Amino acid sequence: MKVHALRLKPEQELRQAIEEFVKENNIKAGCIVTGIGSLNHVRLRLADLKVESFYGNFEIVSFTGTLSQDKVHLHLSIADRLGRVVGGHLKIGIVQTTVELVIGELKEYEFKRLYDEQTGFEELMVFKNEH
Repeated sequence: MKVHALRLKPEQELRQAIEEFVKENNIKAGCIVTGIGSLNHVRLRLADLKVESFYGNFEIVSFTGTLSQDKVHLHLSIADRLGRVVGGHLKIGIVQTTVELVIGELKEYEFKRLYDEQTGFEELMVFKNEH
């Protein structure tokens, strides 16, 4: 696995920055190794498919995802000033002070998102590259 590290600055949008990084670096299969930092506006799709917006000071306490040229699939948990945690599918995350990211690039694979009739969603398909 090849590892990339980057830092996002205030007002950058987390999802968009990752999508741009994946495209610019031609990452065909990747994952979030770790991500920490603070956000002040977060939009999450919750488990019941409802989308909620959160405003305030939040610390990232968990961040994971799979990355491909088709789409990034990111899940985020954030804690507020009292330590209350909420999490879900990341739609928007605006950086407050910083976000530190480590991204793993899986050179031996290619990830694609294809429609799955069983689930009704575009789901991850994993292809192993033949060298």
